[in-house]
Formats: sequence, C-alpha cells, structure tokens
Amino acid sequence: MTTASPINVSVKPHYLDEQSDPEHNRYVFAYTVTITNNGDEAATLESRHWLIIDGNEKVQEVRGSGVIGEQPTIAPGESYEYSSGAVLETATGTMEGSYQMISESGEEFEVPIAMFSLIHPSALH
Repeated sequence: MTTASPINVSVKPHYLDEQSDPEHNRYVFAYTVTITNNGDEAATLESRHWLIIDGNEKVQEVRGSGVIGEQPTIAPGESYEYSSGAVLETATGTMEGSYQMISESGEEFEVPIAMFSLIHPSALH
C-alpha cells in the first residue's frame, strides 16, 4: 500500500431531538459513518480512537476494539456503514479520530477521520 490511504471515511451527523434534554445540558447526536475501500486489498478495521470535544472544550476520548461490536473486513471496492452516537453537555461540539486497520497482507495502518461538527439546530444562525 502507498502512503496515501486507500480507505475513505465520510461522516453524516445529526441531532436527536427526542433523546436530548437541553434544560439539563444533554444534547444527543447520532452519526453515520461510511468506510470505503478504494484500494486493491481487503482491510480489517481493528480499533477506533475518537476525540469528542464539546462547546466548553471538555474532551471525551474513546478507544476501543472495532466499531459497534464488529471488526469488519472491507473488500476492495466495497463500503461498510454503521451508526453510533455521542452525548454532549453543550449545543455544539466536534469529533475527530482515526481507525487502526490491517491489510490482507498484514500491513497495519491508520486511517484519519477528519473533524466534523455536532450542532444543535438552534445554534445555527
């Protein structure tokens, strides 16, 4: 594999009004992640690392095996999609992170996940 990652990650976040309670500083967000393998070799997602930062700059760091209890192997040209969530104490925040993956030939590599925003609809002006 080359230094440019063959894995592409896109994230679509959205606010969950029905699970949130702004009066008690509870803002719940869901996000759907699509991981696409544009390489020529299958790759397995071994672990994840997230930094979740709320509007007060409080940081939650999350590390764990796989995603949603799975360690998916993504074949060349295939995508894997999952949904998860985050709870903030503020109406806005950000998330960013990385996946630790291993190629079919045994090469371990990291896939960065670009920062994305978590924004309560009322925070948009």
